[in-house]
Amino acid sequence: MSQNHDGESNKVVNDGYHVGESDERPWGRWTVLDVGTGYVVKRIEVSLGQILSKQRHQYRAEHWLIACGEADIWLDERQERLIAGQSVDIPVGAIHRIGNAGNSVLIFFEVQLGDRLEESDIERLADHYGR
Repeated sequence: MSQNHDGESNKVVNDGYHVGESDERPWGRWTVLDVGTGYVVKRIEVSLGQILSKQRHQYRAEHWLIACGEADIWLDERQERLIAGQSVDIPVGAIHRIGNAGNSVLIFFEVQLGDRLEESDIERLADHYGR
């Protein structure tokens, strides 16, 4: 935990994210690029034709920036297609999903923001992979 200028602990939780950590998923992989008080930055690759689970988070907001490829984004009741250079903000509690809509690997950067950043802060509402 970090401390503020008065020496009191701030309630910021980072549940084991470490720079360089990565994980293979059925849809592709993610890698942690940076970790700090109140944020985590991930590079996420989504394989051709794959889609992440429909989910929401109780504790974190996210910002997604598309680096290359085409992404179908679902955010609550709306759907849109994003291309390289475009981004979207995912508020805390919003239902969201991203899928690879192009002909190449989709790469995007996810910035997680919040006081509690844990991989376990995922409530899956639908998932093609049975998780």
